Amino acid sequence: MSSPRILIVEDDEAIAAGLALNLRLEGYDPKVVHDGQSAMDEILSAPPALVLLDINLPHKDGLAVLREVREQGNLTPVVVLSAREGEYDKVAALRLGADDYVTKPFALAELMARVAAVLRRFRTASAVGAAQRVSRFSDVHVNLDTREVLRADQQVKLTHLEFELLRFFLDNPGRVYERQALLREVWGVTHNGSPRTVDNFLAQLRGKLERDPESPQHFITVRGAGYRFDP
Repeated sequence: MSSPRILIVEDDEAIAAGLALNLRLEGYDPKVVHDGQSAMDEILSAPPALVLLDINLPHKDGLAVLREVREQGNLTPVVVLSAREGEYDKVAALRLGADDYVTKPFALAELMARVAAVLRRFRTASAVGAAQRVSRFSDVHVNLDTREVLRADQQVKLTHLEFELLRFFLDNPGRVYERQALLREVWGVTHNGSPRTVDNFLAQLRGKLERDPESPQHFITVRGAGYRFDP
């Protein structure tokens, strides 16, 4: 079995070299590019198992790369690396379809754990999708194999993490989940995101899938407890 190929997109050569060395020691097959356009070319021509994507890049910044990759339907797992600690950048990256967000400086052991967790979630999601299950609620049809979502027979575009959150709710209807539990289950055990991230994603799902987002019938807020999905 070949080693999972990890694309490192980092303009700091010392950081890139350190990441490549540690990934190789963990059994991965790393490749380094130093700018956003090279990252786009690599991801779209030969998708790796996972991308470590810095935000501050020459030619095309990391968020622009992420946006364009997802708009083209490419679902390669992406872990964003950034020196920016602001909530806005984290939420922006996750909304665009990042699978995790790691703030520099970071502990290498933690980063390796996050890489492993994202790859594990992606493999699990792919295996579930292979069953070609189709879920329905109200006028929404969700194909878990093709990741196609239809509402009233019209295609609805979801980001990678919006779809993963929807998938989790479809697999666990009627149960109430605290925000931290959703962060753990959908974003990964080691994710340190704010509970507000969950609120933002729920608002996105309601806006796209509820007939009346202001009076949701499916993505329910349980005050003081969290959220519940009612099919």
